[in-house]
Amino acid sequence: MPLLMAMRLSTVRLLIADDVGVGKTIEAGLIARELMDRGEIRRLAVLCPPHLVEQWQNELENRFNLQTVALTSASAPRIERDLPHGVGLFDYHPVVVVSLDYVKSERHRAHFLTIAPECVIVDEAHTCASSGQGRQLRFQLLQQLSQNPERHLMLLTATPHSGDETAFYNLLSLLDPRFQELQGHTTANDSLRLELARHFVQRRRKDIAEWQAETGDGRGFPRRMKAEITYPLSGDWGAFFDAVQNYCRELAEDIEAREAGHARLVWYATLALLRCVASSPAAAVKALTTRLDNTLSDNEWLTDERLYDGEADDLDSNDLEPPAQMVHAGHLQTLIGEAERLSGQADDPKLAVLILHLRELLKEGFHPVVFCRYIATAHYVTEHLKKVFPKAVIDAVTGEYTPEERRERVEALSEGDSRILVATDCLSEGINLQHLFTAVIHYDLAWNPTRHEQREGRVDRFGQQAPEVRCTMLYGQDNPVDGFVLNVILRKGEAIEKELGVLVPMPEDEARIKQALVKAALMKRSNTHTAQLGFDFGESEQILAPLQARWQDALQKAKANRTVFAQRRIRPDEVLPEWQKEQQALGTQADVQRFVHSACSRLNAPLEKARTEQFRLLPQHLPEALRLRLADEGINEALTIDFNTLHRSHPLVTVLADYLLETSLADGSPIAARCAATITDAVDVVTTLYLLRLRHQISYVRRREPFQMMAEETITLAARGRNQPEWLSDVSVNALLECTPTGNMPSEGEQRELRTALDFLRAHPQQLEALAQNRAVTLLEDHRRVREAARDVGQYSVSACLPVDVIGVYVLLPDAL
Repeated sequence: MPLLMAMRLSTVRLLIADDVGVGKTIEAGLIARELMDRGEIRRLAVLCPPHLVEQWQNELENRFNLQTVALTSASAPRIERDLPHGVGLFDYHPVVVVSLDYVKSERHRAHFLTIAPECVIVDEAHTCASSGQGRQLRFQLLQQLSQNPERHLMLLTATPHSGDETAFYNLLSLLDPRFQELQGHTTANDSLRLELARHFVQRRRKDIAEWQAETGDGRGFPRRMKAEITYPLSGDWGAFFDAVQNYCRELAEDIEAREAGHARLVWYATLALLRCVASSPAAAVKALTTRLDNTLSDNEWLTDERLYDGEADDLDSNDLEPPAQMVHAGHLQTLIGEAERLSGQADDPKLAVLILHLRELLKEGFHPVVFCRYIATAHYVTEHLKKVFPKAVIDAVTGEYTPEERRERVEALSEGDSRILVATDCLSEGINLQHLFTAVIHYDLAWNPTRHEQREGRVDRFGQQAPEVRCTMLYGQDNPVDGFVLNVILRKGEAIEKELGVLVPMPEDEARIKQALVKAALMKRSNTHTAQLGFDFGESEQILAPLQARWQDALQKAKANRTVFAQRRIRPDEVLPEWQKEQQALGTQADVQRFVHSACSRLNAPLEKARTEQFRLLPQHLPEALRLRLADEGINEALTIDFNTLHRSHPLVTVLADYLLETSLADGSPIAARCAATITDAVDVVTTLYLLRLRHQISYVRRREPFQMMAEETITLAARGRNQPEWLSDVSVNALLECTPTGNMPSEGEQRELRTALDFLRAHPQQLEALAQNRAVTLLEDHRRVREAARDVGQYSVSACLPVDVIGVYVLLPDAL
């Protein structure tokens, strides 16, 4: 749908707000690729948060064959230094992924505005529209970019409306400044709202699944199976938790009595310590041994990202453990020693229940990702899991590593048939995990429901091959912090998501949330270890009542927006026939796999089996000319191939196809068989197949500018019989190219049959020209149907390019037996 919407606009201005995992990156890439293939743009820039730069670079290169460079604070000096003298950045590198943190500064922003390309994609666009110094600079940059009325601009976000009306309409104003006037208007028939519906699309996973069911495309999203697992704070571990709570109470009373000015610091320390204790003994030790810096202001402590889980419009968070040590006391040293003693499966009930659950998942063939809040917890969990599951490949990925190192550590896990990834939230945004993992475990509850959705969305997203994804939430059944977060925050978010179909982010209110959490954190645990519902969070819920009201209000506004901005005029089914033809022409995954296997074998570089469903290509064994072309595409080392994700437009497939086609047309090519004669039971009369390459010139006018494109296709023309031949060119003819020989022919007979076939073709030149003209007419009809469905504007025509290229001739003789 976004592609159809883009084709309706002379200048593409779109806000694509589809749900997490639906495929916003692919949707934007399709639009950019279409504009490039049409010749309407030559240059493209993607603006995104730093942690998404590498992902965008990989997606553009692997899915759309667009060679891309990354422009970040670290790489920019080198890239600009290596430019030839007098050559601009976008002239030399037409496709660039730019870190927002790099480009938002005054110096870099001014420079970027002078060289910005004619098409810009902005990912996580909601981070550019809210208040705050860094975000305000980003918004100013986008405002200046949007002032060029001919610049194509695509804004991507899964959370366009987090309850902040001003931020939402700031985003809309980037599409058209007039849309700012819509704030506060609710009339669905307002002409300006109808205009906005041409620029704004927001689809839920449910919407995609329903459309796939209607069209018979069964490749929808996997079933997301959710479960909850609890553990009691029993034995020594329960006693330790109670001792920490008592320490926090005593510390608060002492500090408040002596130093009233440090009361906020005590509350911070309380939350930091209890959250780390709930996470793991390792995190507890880190918090207890890291001294608080009492020189920071109250506001700095309130917004410390080491304690919280990011805001609705910016989920970046620090996975280092927050400090919690305020005094050096003997009692504190006792707590530290107890935390160290309790480390391990025997004394840690949380780790024990995780191990039991992992045993079940691995036995059923799932590959889990265990999300932890802190680095110390991730390493602690990994260390103990390696002891329990020695046959599984297990590793931890945390914020200690660079994005490149994170990707390498994740990919290294592909070597194991049984694998477990332990990660902090540095992987909950930006890294796609669906190709390797099929389950998510929330080892630590997030204090922000959007974070849970982002974690699960790394695995349960477009491209996941498994029919089912398991998502498990693990919490302490008598831990008051877990209980408050679960029942007052996460359950509310879950209820809203069920009602609307997508998650509405929790409104920001750090002060109220902190105050309510502190009240809950210091609640006494019941001696009977009752379940979470046994806690009375009445006082904490009362503190959060205004926030809950704003959250409900955000839900109602989101529902109203879905009604007002619903896409009623675009019907994807109108172009479904063309989409199905395109899929058929491009081939299935099986076709791609067969082609790559066969091509590599013929080129003396057969694929090596790497592991289940994966193979390895060693480029050094390929012909030199092909190696150089692959190196230009970034493929110069051993490449691991997963045919579940390898597609027709991947650089490897494209370069292989181009190379084989070019070499097959050269005289004496030993690689591709351009002619053959064979005996087969697939035909009952002599049938000659002519493999043809047809080219068509598409001319059109858009925005008063003429454009031309070349469309190319291969088609098989069959002549059934020779005296009164029946000419066939439908899809069924392609199957004859794969027929199985049932007999051998002498060389002289094969040569005679091929000469006859060539003479026969020369005697019927009108067949090739008529076929080319008919295909041009068909292409024009398909082209017109797609453009009319998209309400596209402009004039267009299609003409055949003659003569037709004959790529191959194959004679099939019926088996007399």
